Amino acid sequence: MGNKRIDEPTGTEFVGHEWDGIEELNTPLPRWWLWSFYACVVWAFGYVVLYPALPGLQSATEGYFGWSSRGQLADEQARIESERAPLMAALAATPIEQLPNNPELMQQAVAGGRAAFQMHCVQCHGAGAAGSPGYPNLNDDDWLWGGNLTEIEQTLTHGIRQPGDSATRTSLMPAFGRDGMLDSAQITAVAQQVLSFSGQGQASAAGAEIYANNCAICHGADGTGLRQFGAPNLADAIWLYGSGVEQVRAQVTNPRHGVMPAWGERLDPATIRMLAAYVHSLGGGEDFVEVAAEPATASDATPLGETDEQP
Repeated sequence: MGNKRIDEPTGTEFVGHEWDGIEELNTPLPRWWLWSFYACVVWAFGYVVLYPALPGLQSATEGYFGWSSRGQLADEQARIESERAPLMAALAATPIEQLPNNPELMQQAVAGGRAAFQMHCVQCHGAGAAGSPGYPNLNDDDWLWGGNLTEIEQTLTHGIRQPGDSATRTSLMPAFGRDGMLDSAQITAVAQQVLSFSGQGQASAAGAEIYANNCAICHGADGTGLRQFGAPNLADAIWLYGSGVEQVRAQVTNPRHGVMPAWGERLDPATIRMLAAYVHSLGGGEDFVEVAAEPATASDATPLGETDEQP
């Protein structure tokens, strides 16, 4: 005690250390800070006892309450599923072509489909479903495989060119340039002929003859397409891969064949039905037709090129 030095102005003892002539006072911590610290220690101890806290090799301690964030998530998901169960059951029991006859159920299906679309579809079709080069715009009224509720549901369920799904939408276009069926001049002529259907290219006798001999069987003499073959409409100025001469030439030369997942392997039928209702509601949906042509397989048709057709 006798060796302790006191700072006369404050009456506080020094800690006994010195750095370059500077000494530190042993000033006591404020009581409010000490009590706060003690309270935190008590709270931390209680938390360790009551909640999962101490990590182990496989999991953390469970805690007295048995609570976990994963358990809370599972409970919330179970609650949501329970609330949705009546809607999902009603959707599963209602043939999709009859949904418009139940406006309330249709409205609920569209709302549910909007949420499902944001989770599963925006990566390709965009948040507003406007698409981008190579990904169809779902807002317009152009459809490759048909745009009524039944046809959209079929496309969503089985996809487009989905390997391993025998009911998938399938059509293949020959690589007229890559495989040597047409030379460069002929490809340019037929590209201009195709663009002339929508007023964007120069028709010619040579182009018309090439088109008639190679393309009309699938796309029709006037280029309006044949859905039973999955052949796009070439006369509506809506294009999936671009409408310039070079883009059309590229598609005729070495066509790209887009692939859409078969969502029937990933989503339950009610969710697919909600997605179909939402996509149909975007503005380009078609009325249900009782008798519709069956889609063709790859062996049935070889369409010239894909326009900006919806699934």
